[in-house]
Amino acid sequence: MKSNKVDFYYFSGTGNTFLVVREIKSFFEENRYQVNLIKLEKADPAQVNLEHTIGLAFPIAAFSTYPFVWNFLKSLPLTDKSTEIFMVTTMAGSSGFIIPALNHLLRKKGYDPFGAKGIIMPNNLNFRNLPLARYSRIVEKGLVQARKFAHDLLFGFSHWKKSPFPASQINKFLQTEKPWQFMQKFLGMSIDTGKCIKCGLCYRLCPVENILMEYFPEFQQQCQSCMRCISFCPTEAIHLRKRKLHPYQAVKAEELI
Repeated sequence: MKSNKVDFYYFSGTGNTFLVVREIKSFFEENRYQVNLIKLEKADPAQVNLEHTIGLAFPIAAFSTYPFVWNFLKSLPLTDKSTEIFMVTTMAGSSGFIIPALNHLLRKKGYDPFGAKGIIMPNNLNFRNLPLARYSRIVEKGLVQARKFAHDLLFGFSHWKKSPFPASQINKFLQTEKPWQFMQKFLGMSIDTGKCIKCGLCYRLCPVENILMEYFPEFQQQCQSCMRCISFCPTEAIHLRKRKLHPYQAVKAEELI
């Protein structure tokens, strides 16, 4: 990498992405790179330092990612410095169309996308109660891949897949609010007021301020199904309308606030 200073912008729903980011940061620092971790949901794209190498990290959801993440990516400033940029995504299955689509977007803005990697991590939308050992094995394999990706970035072995169809209608659709409106109808978060202790943790965790803290939490219409609120609720008072979800947390809630 041309710069030894890395600004690593990340969003993590239940902590999977944060674990991967932390592993990459550790490898960089072992090799004397300076890494600044920045929570993407709180970042101002206009303040991006184009003299530094830029890192991006976020979960894959609905074969794309959340609208507020896309808004950040689309708002990155133009550059004539060929600023190096890399990306890592976490996912339960496929990375979908986002890697080639984002390559196209960033090149148009003047960046040099030099490495992208999708890493399998545990699913945070679980309708079965899976053994903890299974989660641990998936996380362990994912962190090995994260460390290898960090090595490849530093020593010139990484690449970022391109696509001959970067602006397809599917890509455009997945960047809109429509998939999330469907998810809201399909999942539908609600509060069990008999269990809720009014701690306000869900309110503080929500990356898009979709929860109002009245006497009990109240959900608005901008939910993007990141699963933070339901996964970290200490009394499991938040649930889906139609199906029981088994909460999963990769880290402590305080690490994501």
